[in-house]
Amino acid sequence: MRATTIHAPFEMRVEDVPDPVIQDTTDVVVRVLRACICGSDLWAYRGESARQPGQRIGHEFLGIVEAAGPDVSGFSAGDLVVAPFVWSDGTCEYCAEGLQTSCPRGGFWGSVGSDGGQGEAVRVPFADGTLVKLPAEAASDDHLLTALLALSDVMGTGHHAALGAGVRKGSTVAVVGDGAVGLCGVLAAKRLGAERIIALGRHTVRTDIARTFGATDVVAERGEAAEAAVRELTGGQGAHAVIEAVGTEQSMRTAVAIARDGGSIGYVGVPHGSGTGLDLSVMFDRNIALRGGVAPVRAYIPELLPDVLDGTIDPAPVFDLTVGLDGVPGGYRAMDERTALKVLVKP
Repeated sequence: MRATTIHAPFEMRVEDVPDPVIQDTTDVVVRVLRACICGSDLWAYRGESARQPGQRIGHEFLGIVEAAGPDVSGFSAGDLVVAPFVWSDGTCEYCAEGLQTSCPRGGFWGSVGSDGGQGEAVRVPFADGTLVKLPAEAASDDHLLTALLALSDVMGTGHHAALGAGVRKGSTVAVVGDGAVGLCGVLAAKRLGAERIIALGRHTVRTDIARTFGATDVVAERGEAAEAAVRELTGGQGAHAVIEAVGTEQSMRTAVAIARDGGSIGYVGVPHGSGTGLDLSVMFDRNIALRGGVAPVRAYIPELLPDVLDGTIDPAPVFDLTVGLDGVPGGYRAMDERTALKVLVKP
C-alpha cells in the first residue's frame, strides 16, 4: 500500500510500504477514508521534533474495518470507525478514569514501528479500547465524514481545553490561537454555554470561522497590545476562562495576562520554544489555575459524537484544503506557509 513517510526536514514522501496485517488477536485493519495533517505534524516537518528517516506520520483518521482479530468483540469487517490519536487498551486504570493518553500499553500513530494515519490503511492495536463505531450511513455523506474526522483530534482537543479552562454557562472566554484547535476551542466553549468568546488571531479567514463558531469578539493584536485589548473588552478584569492553543512562551504569557483573577487557563498547545512563559508568583497572587495537556479524546468522542451527527456542532470548516495522498507533501508546505489552515486527505 501507499503511505506518507518523513525522511528529513521538509522532505515528505508518499511511497510503498508493507500492507498492514493482523498481528495480535485484538487488532483490526482499517482502510482509511479520511485523514488529515495536524499542526503538531509541522514540528517534525520543520525538524524541531526528531523522526527516523522513513518513519510513518499522521495521527488522525477514520475508515472502514477490513479485518478483525479473533478477540475483537466490538467491530467486524465493514464497520465505519473513527480513531482517536492515541490507541489504548481500554482495560487499565487510566482508561477507566478517562485518561487513555496515559495507558501503559497505549501509543501514538506514526511512532516508530507503528502505522501512520496518512496512508491507505492502518493496523489498529486494542481495537475495542481504541476505536469508536460511526453510523454506516455517514460513509456516503462527504460533509459529515469531514466533520466526524475532527473527533479524532482537534474537536476533542478543543473540548479538553475548554474543560481545563473551566468554561461554564454565562462565562467569558478568551481563545489564544487561531489554528484548528483554537477554532474548535471556540466551538467547544459555545457548546458549553459561554456567553462571550474573544478570539485572538490575525488571519481574517480564520477569525471569520471563529465568528461562525460562536466568537463574539476578535482581537487581532499580539503581545501587550492584545492584553490591553482583552482588558478593555472585559472592563479591565480579563476572561474567566482562557484557552491556550499555541504552545509558545509568548502565547502562554498572553494567556496568563488576560485571565481574570480567580480564572483558569486550559492549555493544549504542544509546548515548543525556549520556555513556558509561566510566572508562578503572578499566578499565585492572582489565584489563576492551569490545567490541560494531551487531550484524552477517546473519552470525549461518545459525548461529542451525537452533537456532530445532529449538526449541533460542525467542525468541518477547519478543513480548508483537500488533497489526495499524492498531494500530502504539498499539503505540508501549504500549512507550513500558512496558506492552509488544516489539510484534509482523501486516500
